[in-house]
Amino acid sequence: MARESFDKEVQFLRLLALAGGAYNRQQFASRLGISVHTYDKTLRYLKEMRNSRQPAALSAEQETELTEGLRYNHYESADPLLLFLFRAKSLKESESVRLSILIMLLQDRSLTAKELLDACSESMPADFPCPDEKTLRGDLKYLEEVGVITRCEGGRPYRYRAANDLIDGLLDDELIDLYDFVDVMANTQVPSVQGYLLRDTLKKALHKRGFDPELAETHVYKYHYHSRILDEAHLHTIFEAIQERRKLQFLYLSPKKGQNYSAKNTNPLFERDMEDRMAVTLPLRVVYDHQYGRWYLIGYTAPRGIAKFRMEGLTQLEAGEAVTEEEFEGRLARVEEQLRASWVTDTMRPIRVVARFFNPDRSGANFVRERVEAQGQWGTVTEESDESFVYEIVVNGIYEIKPWLRSFGSSCEVLEPAWLRKEFIAEWKEIQGYYESV
Repeated sequence: MARESFDKEVQFLRLLALAGGAYNRQQFASRLGISVHTYDKTLRYLKEMRNSRQPAALSAEQETELTEGLRYNHYESADPLLLFLFRAKSLKESESVRLSILIMLLQDRSLTAKELLDACSESMPADFPCPDEKTLRGDLKYLEEVGVITRCEGGRPYRYRAANDLIDGLLDDELIDLYDFVDVMANTQVPSVQGYLLRDTLKKALHKRGFDPELAETHVYKYHYHSRILDEAHLHTIFEAIQERRKLQFLYLSPKKGQNYSAKNTNPLFERDMEDRMAVTLPLRVVYDHQYGRWYLIGYTAPRGIAKFRMEGLTQLEAGEAVTEEEFEGRLARVEEQLRASWVTDTMRPIRVVARFFNPDRSGANFVRERVEAQGQWGTVTEESDESFVYEIVVNGIYEIKPWLRSFGSSCEVLEPAWLRKEFIAEWKEIQGYYESV
């Protein structure tokens, strides 16, 4: 599949998850920047992909609407929006079929490259070309690098087998414990894509042993930030560019502009317009905002200097030319200095913020204190009395820390700066007006 198609489907699923059934076909296509015909074709393809990856347990109503399919098994945050898309789109279709056959052939026996070439040619579907020896050896090298297969001891010709030692060497109870651990970590840590894929593999291993992990799950999850999971598709490309000191080129669609996707077009006028909107930046850091579930790419863009991009707006992402180690380290040092006092990515002038937090008036865990200590970053806590404590921090601007302070409600009182305290007073008075008796 083309790279553009992956961008389109990621943005399609993001908008579908965020908007649900709020848009009709015309509105949805307009917001996505595609035609209604392309909308229908993409929806049909996603439904086919969804049903082929998870054919069981969907009702007739769920099969007719993709939105219902996404809501199927409400607490399985990974399966609807992540696994069926990443598994189907991470490789070309011919590569996916070929690698699946190789892994299947190596499950129960070890084979040489020549034996695999003969067996793979016999097993390939009629509508796919048979691989040549160079292609197959490249596939074996890739599978060995990612740890799916292993090379057996001995000389040439080398023999390969599936790397199932971890799973095969575990007892049933140990495999269940490992599944539970991966399930918790994948749903609570970032990034999560690899964890979800490992969780899916362990689930299949449990099914193969006759266990149904869904019947004995220790935790269930309802994840609200589907954009965060989808945006992890960009992480490998970005981290690889950072490691190799390469610039990145992409079409950036700012979330503020209300456009989620821009289809490629052969019209010369369109191509010239796209050239003006293409961004080139040297990637330096990746930042994750836990409060809103957003990924940010921080880079250096000439002549602006430091540039911040919300990762959900990145499309047509490609690596470009490399820079020297000296240039990269210099840019990185400058960015780290500017972000040193940032709550997330803000680079405004530092401001001293002081707030009083009130402890719960009941016995038990002090969830206010625990949350401030866990999320307050480099801020300091000073004991004031049994009823309250004071929190102080110097942070770049107040735009990013303000929602965090507001989220404590009546348990937080802003003391400094005075103008921020006045803003909070005005906001709470406005909220109070909503609840006045009628």
